Amino acid sequence: MRLRLLCAGQRMPGWVTQGVDSYRQRMPREMPLELNEIALAKRPGRNPDIARAIASEGQQLLAAVRPTDRVIALEVTGKAWSTEQLAMQMQDWQMQGNDLSFLVGGPDGLSDACRQRADQQWSLSPLTLPHPLVRILLAEQLYRAWTVITNHPYHRAG
Repeated sequence: MRLRLLCAGQRMPGWVTQGVDSYRQRMPREMPLELNEIALAKRPGRNPDIARAIASEGQQLLAAVRPTDRVIALEVTGKAWSTEQLAMQMQDWQMQGNDLSFLVGGPDGLSDACRQRADQQWSLSPLTLPHPLVRILLAEQLYRAWTVITNHPYHRAG
């Protein structure tokens, strides 16, 4: 099962790349973690067309989703899971056998089309988080869930 982070926004600061890579390298071969970035839509002028930008980013994100992927949209209004609940979700996802695509929208969020395509909506926090930090937090939580499943000491020490 592949875990694919599909994120709006490119050219993140080095600390973001290092943070995500740290957790990517720790994931087991049977559950690789991939990061796919799409370009943010342009928001020119004083009154940018935000709806058009969100729709454009949504189209790009959905174009990166494979037809058989299980899609999880990261949404502030989604369901919040504890680490143990996430680990149980991960076990369920493994049993279903599909790759996973986690959708992370741009600064204005995900499109309606992304939310409609999603099999689940997950909230990392009710807080508004900066998009670079979401990538690291998401990668870390997926790694932590895997450590819970495998009884790895990282979860207890972290």
